[in-house]
Amino acid sequence: MDWSWLGWLFVALLFFWGVGAYNRLMALRNAIGAAYVQLDQALSARAAHCRVLLTLLRPQLPNEHATFDALEAAQAEAQAAAQAVRAKPHAGDPVAALAVATALHAAALTRLMSLVEHHSELHHQGEVMALVDELKMVERQRAFARQVFNQAVEKYNLAAEQFPTRVLASFYGFGPARSV
Repeated sequence: MDWSWLGWLFVALLFFWGVGAYNRLMALRNAIGAAYVQLDQALSARAAHCRVLLTLLRPQLPNEHATFDALEAAQAEAQAAAQAVRAKPHAGDPVAALAVATALHAAALTRLMSLVEHHSELHHQGEVMALVDELKMVERQRAFARQVFNQAVEKYNLAAEQFPTRVLASFYGFGPARSV
């Protein structure tokens, strides 16, 4: 009896499993990219709202230039980090830099929001308060988009770590992704 067909069957099964595993990892990595698009839109909206708020508040709070400068610097760093992540949202180092930059931006923004709350004369300006409310809504959207991104990263990392896909992942250069 000729058993060579069994060897060919094994090779074919191994080949098709490899193709399926590769396609699954690519689909999960593409899902990270799609999730990052939502996060990037929320980060861009937050930056736009912050610019407008800074423009409105600078003349009204002349003694708070350090706070405004800190927010502008954090915003510039966050935008540069977001730009670096756009090319490869699954790469670990740019995403780690974005996580740090968004944390610094959030701290500076929190300081600005507390300034607005403590200056009662700003509460009577409808434009400022409307912008603050919009910024709070954008922050909620950013938090949700961040959660979606982190879930996509977790799914990808779990799939890449499973045996025997782990062997294929390292062979094709699928490294671990990083969450924000």
